[in-house]
Amino acid sequence: MKAVFFEKHGGPEVLQYGSFRDPVMGLDEVLIDVKACALNRLDIWVRQGLPGISIPMPHIPGSDIAGMVLETGKAVRYLKKGDRVVLSPGQLPHRAPEALEGRDSYSPQFQILGLQTQGGYAEKVAVHERFAIPVSDKYSFEEWASLPLVSLTAYHMLVGRADLKPGETALIHAAGSGVGSAAIQIAKYLGATVFTTVGDPQKISHAKNLGADKVISYKTKDFSEEVKKLTQGRGVDVVLDHIGPEVWQKNLASLARGGCLVTCGATSGPKAEIDLRFLFSKQLTILGSYMGSFAELLKVIRLAEEGHLKPTLDQIFPLKDAQGAHLRMESRRNFGKIVLKV
Repeated sequence: MKAVFFEKHGGPEVLQYGSFRDPVMGLDEVLIDVKACALNRLDIWVRQGLPGISIPMPHIPGSDIAGMVLETGKAVRYLKKGDRVVLSPGQLPHRAPEALEGRDSYSPQFQILGLQTQGGYAEKVAVHERFAIPVSDKYSFEEWASLPLVSLTAYHMLVGRADLKPGETALIHAAGSGVGSAAIQIAKYLGATVFTTVGDPQKISHAKNLGADKVISYKTKDFSEEVKKLTQGRGVDVVLDHIGPEVWQKNLASLARGGCLVTCGATSGPKAEIDLRFLFSKQLTILGSYMGSFAELLKVIRLAEEGHLKPTLDQIFPLKDAQGAHLRMESRRNFGKIVLKV
C-alpha cells in the first residue's frame, strides 16, 4: 500500500510518501480502506519525537481516520464489508479495569492510534472491531475524520473534568484550532457563555459562527483584561487551555474565585510557574485532561449525528502532500481541521 511515514525524527522534510507493508489483520479485527485522515498537533510532536515514548519505526502517523470496512476477521460480529466508519483514536483492551469503569485514558495500557501504533496516513489500517464506529453519510469522509480526537478531547475537558454547567462562563483558547473549534460548540450546547481568542482578526467571524459570544484578538488586546471587562471584574468559571506557559499566568488571572483551569496540551512549552498564594486565596482548581473514554466518544458521535456538533474543515490536502499539510498546521494559519484525502 501507499503511505506517508518517517524513519527518523525531525521537521516536515522527514515525511516520505511511498510503498509500505500492508497491515496484518487479526481474527477480531477489521481492515479499513482509509478515505481521510485529519491532522492533530500530536502528529507534529510524534514527528519531532516525544521524550519517554517509544514508537515503531519506520512510523506512520495519524490518529483521526474515516473510511470503509474492506475486510473482516473471522471472529468479527458487528461489522461488514462496506460499512462507513470512524476509528477511535484512543484504544484500550476492553477487559482493562479502566475500560470497564469508562476511564480509558487513565489506564497505563491506553494507547493512541498513530502514536504507539501505526496510524492513518495510509491507504489501509487494521484495528479491533470495537474501535470502528459506524457512521451515517451525514458528513463526508473528510468531515468525519475531522471530529474524533479533538471533539473527544474537548468533551472530556468540559464535561468529564471541568463539569461545565448551563449558565456558567468559559474561556476557550484558539478558536481556529481543532480542540478550540470543537469546544466552542460543545460549551454552547451545554448552555455556557463562551469567550474565545484568535490571533488573526479574519478568524473572528468564523469563531462567532461556531457560537462564540465574545471573540478576543489576543495580539492586540490582553485577553485576561478583556475577560475581566466582559464579566464586570468577576472572571470566568472555566478556562480551557492547550497552549501552556505562554498564556498560563493570564489564564489564572482570568478565572473567577473558585474557577477551574483545565489543560490538555503544551504547545508553547512543557513548564509553567504558579504563585501558590494566588491559587489558594482564590480557591482555584487546576485539572489535567488526556483525550477521553470510548463511551464519551460515542456521545460525541451522537452529537455530530444530531447536528449539535459540526465538523470545521480548513483545508484538504492529498496524502502525498503531507509535508504541506504539516507546514500549514505549524504556521497556525488554519481555522479548523486540516485533512489528508487518501
